[in-house]
Amino acid sequence: MRNLRRDLPASLVVFLVAVPLSLGIAFASGAPIMAGLIGAVVGGIVTGLMAGSPLQVSGPAAGLTVVVAGLVQQFGWETMCVITACAGVVQLLLGMFKVARGTLIIAPAVVHGMLAGIGISIALAQIHVVLGGDPQSSPVTNLLTIPKQLGLINPSAAILGFLTIAILIIWKKLPFKALKMIPGPLVAVAVGTLVSILAGLNVTRVDLPEKFELTNLVLPTDWNAFAVAVLTVAIIASIESLLCAVATDKLHSGARSDLDKELRAQGAGNLVSGLLGGLPITGVIVRSSANIIAGGVSRWSAVFHGIWILIFALFLGTVIEQIPLAVLAGLLVHVGVNLVNLHHIRELRTHNEAPIYFATVLGVTCINLLAGVGLGLALSVFFALRRLSLTDIKVDERHGKYHVLIEGTLTFACVPKLNAALSTIPPGHNVDVDLAVDFVDHAAFESLHGWRENHEKTGAHVDIDETHEEWYKPATQGHPRRGKTLKRTVKALI
Repeated sequence: MRNLRRDLPASLVVFLVAVPLSLGIAFASGAPIMAGLIGAVVGGIVTGLMAGSPLQVSGPAAGLTVVVAGLVQQFGWETMCVITACAGVVQLLLGMFKVARGTLIIAPAVVHGMLAGIGISIALAQIHVVLGGDPQSSPVTNLLTIPKQLGLINPSAAILGFLTIAILIIWKKLPFKALKMIPGPLVAVAVGTLVSILAGLNVTRVDLPEKFELTNLVLPTDWNAFAVAVLTVAIIASIESLLCAVATDKLHSGARSDLDKELRAQGAGNLVSGLLGGLPITGVIVRSSANIIAGGVSRWSAVFHGIWILIFALFLGTVIEQIPLAVLAGLLVHVGVNLVNLHHIRELRTHNEAPIYFATVLGVTCINLLAGVGLGLALSVFFALRRLSLTDIKVDERHGKYHVLIEGTLTFACVPKLNAALSTIPPGHNVDVDLAVDFVDHAAFESLHGWRENHEKTGAHVDIDETHEEWYKPATQGHPRRGKTLKRTVKALI
């Protein structure tokens, strides 16, 4: 608590960022509006107190919006709360078994593609609300029905929605640092709401229950679908939280994140949020970066931001009821578009992983989230295997003696290429093999060694020179290199 002087002001800034985002995400998820605030309170207080990432702030996140909206339609809100609680239990178990770092092995192209697909889906759905209509059942349908919705536009809703989007865009570009300390989402929602009240616009507004009641949890009837839903929420929430923790660590010079502890904290938060009728929570980079920029130095800034949201929800509900749904939709369109990060696309292009990204985006938007992620993972494995087969093999003949240069990584994937190259050498000719590789797996060794034995039976001599570290010679002597094999295999894959 010695850092209270810095954490308290930071918590107020994060509180101002979190409230409009939590309301908007609840609306986009098809959940009760209060569920967003419950998730934000739990993410701040429960997850904050247990956090393994000292400056990460948790709460409802846009990355789960599409998943939650689909599950609410499939199971209903009461069962969705059970799914959230059970997902929390799964996260607790994953944290106890210390598998947090293992989840980070998923290719960044898949993760960024998933978030971009979710962002596009959110934007396409909420643009209908901005225009005064209702979202359709799928992103593709939402895209195709925009022209029809333009013909049925509600001018008042459209003015408020586009005003909100314009404020969010302009606010980032303001040259005044003092003004930038006020969160853009708060300004946009406040201005949009004031305009609607002062102009007397007849638009649909947030509807809150007269009194807060705990959600009556309902168990599912289809347990197989329920299990898939629990694992989906748990895995996506875990990946998003852990990636956020890693990103948050890059923004400050303080203590690093304990990812397994953070995963347990996220699990506890989702367990409590689900039982109280709140949305699933994850680490949120927008709130975490706001926390760091505002001067937060410990987990107490996250805890206090949760307390401020609790006070706001208990005593200022009438303020929330004045917010037009079109304003929240405008906020969500902006959030969704920002999930398509052009910087990430440029980075992926330099690593030749853009096809994985775009395949994931198309899968998420045109089929569903699981199909998109599965397609992205399959492509990433294909590209990894392809890289393993990109070994450079050159065969030259000089005065009746052959010279073979092998560069790269020699694995099972390039055995056909190796066999084809070696088969061009006529029997009885001496061969010098320069093995300039960083790794040789068993299949490649067997292929090369078998060819050498057969070639030497024709009266020729084969000399194998290992330019870098020795892999071939220890294998021929029955002394496999221990300890580094798995590490080098993984390194070769990535």
